[in-house]
Amino acid sequence: MSGIHHFVPVLHRGDAVGRHTLRLRDASRAKGFESQIYVDTLEADTAHETLPVPAYPEAARPGDVLVYQFATASAMAPWLAARAETLVVNYHNITPPELMAPWDTHLALGQLQAQQDLGLLAPRTALAVADSAYNEAHLAAAGFVRTAVVPPSAALDEVDGARAATAGPNRTNEPDEPRPPRAPGTRWLAVGRVSPNKALENTVAALAVARAHGDPGATLLIVGKPATASYAAALRRYVIDMGLDDAVRFAGHASDATVAAAYAESDVLVVTSEHEGFCVPVVEAMAGRLPVVAFDQGAVPEVLGGAGVLVSDTDPYALAGAIDALLADPTRRRGLEDAGDRQLRALDLAGAAARFVALLVPLAGVGAQAP
Repeated sequence: MSGIHHFVPVLHRGDAVGRHTLRLRDASRAKGFESQIYVDTLEADTAHETLPVPAYPEAARPGDVLVYQFATASAMAPWLAARAETLVVNYHNITPPELMAPWDTHLALGQLQAQQDLGLLAPRTALAVADSAYNEAHLAAAGFVRTAVVPPSAALDEVDGARAATAGPNRTNEPDEPRPPRAPGTRWLAVGRVSPNKALENTVAALAVARAHGDPGATLLIVGKPATASYAAALRRYVIDMGLDDAVRFAGHASDATVAAAYAESDVLVVTSEHEGFCVPVVEAMAGRLPVVAFDQGAVPEVLGGAGVLVSDTDPYALAGAIDALLADPTRRRGLEDAGDRQLRALDLAGAAARFVALLVPLAGVGAQAP
């Protein structure tokens, strides 16, 4: 029997690509296919879920489909390009090297190599699946001929459960209940890697404006691990220089439960990224009925789908003003929450893995038997 096997440089538990890869494997098995996850680097907490790449050739069967999770440069790319099996690329975007270069030359060179890898894989790929239409356009530009869009599988149940269980002093679970007066200080939230492309300095600058003009108790919680030490250190220095060291908290990497609680206990998710290929925190916020205010960049408008506030002006006064205006208008906020529910139904992230695997079944050389 042919298999559908998944290749990722390293399987991190809890990050978007790792969670998506695990769900694709499970969906492949549910269709009756042999399915394993092969990695270059074994992680201690996911080693039981993976096999090393050199183990695949001995396990290969006629008609196998190999699915490569593409987000960065890896020795996997040329190795997969040289094999004869049907190849599928799942493209999660490449951060533009110019955004990384001022902070980490090594990472920037890796992103340049990733761009070259994408071009290498294009003529060998039977199907390329993008997270978003924004990413699909990148695939077309790189020379991929057959493409599709399927969003990544996201863990939304825990976020929704935390929202249902926790109604903080500034939140309500009843859409018709008036929003109580804001307690001292609006609670801003930013979720994702502390990385140059996230441009968190723009969020910090807007927080300073908000605290100086009407919301002196506003705070910011940043949840996510640093992508590069130099940027993370510079951001912390910037927070201190702005006099915000008591107002900004860096939580670092957190468990799914901790992240879900952060959504439930916050008043607004703020996204000031210069570049996003999908932005899972946006859909997590919608699942938690948490208002989203974001810069109009990358795939964010597509994913948000009108269920949040987009700010085209990166001036911190514009961002702070947009947040204040939204949170002061409970009717508008409830309307956006309802729009978020509709957008989540349209995205159907819970069914994304099954939809993805349905695209792979016709590519398998030997049909699988129903389990």
